Amino acid sequence: MERKQKTEESFLQRDRSETEGYAGAGTSIGMVANEFVEVQLSATRMLEYILTPDNLNRAYKQVVGNRGSGGIDSMEVEELLPWLHDHKDELVSKLERGRYRPHPVRRVEIPKENGKVRPLGIPTVVDRFVQQAIAQVLTVVYEPQFSDDSFGFRPGRSAHDALRRVQEYADAGYRYCVDLDLASYFDSVNHSKLIQVLSETLPRTRLPTLLRR
Repeated sequence: MERKQKTEESFLQRDRSETEGYAGAGTSIGMVANEFVEVQLSATRMLEYILTPDNLNRAYKQVVGNRGSGGIDSMEVEELLPWLHDHKDELVSKLERGRYRPHPVRRVEIPKENGKVRPLGIPTVVDRFVQQAIAQVLTVVYEPQFSDDSFGFRPGRSAHDALRRVQEYADAGYRYCVDLDLASYFDSVNHSKLIQVLSETLPRTRLPTLLRR
């Protein structure tokens, strides 16, 4: 384990030095105490921000930390590091040239308490690595636009924060709470509308095309 940790640290350090030539590397996106620092992003250079060494290193650590099952290629998260050793430059080149093609997801069914099943799509580990790198940058762009009363799946927010907000409303005199759930929301979300919003926010980039794939 100690040798693996040293190898992993060595890769991360070398990855940073080898790709330091990317425009904007390490200068526009950063983390302080696990929080995104305020940045000014250029929509036309979004892919460059995604491929900065710091962003890719954070994506790698997040994917490995999340663990999870492998996709259709059977690659496990423990195999991501040696794969990146051999294929990192090729992967980055494909992303830069718009030639990256994600794999199909592996479909599994998770049992629910009501006896039904919830379908789950599991991307390959490499695709999760790319997705995470993209998500980290898009979070910087879109997070400030979200409602202050929204707490689900947002960095630095939790169910406990939502409960505290509900308590504030109760203390202010509100007496009713409406609980609703959209059935199969992620299966029925309008992807075309999402891509349209992204295209309007990120004009003159290949990023919406990559996300659609």
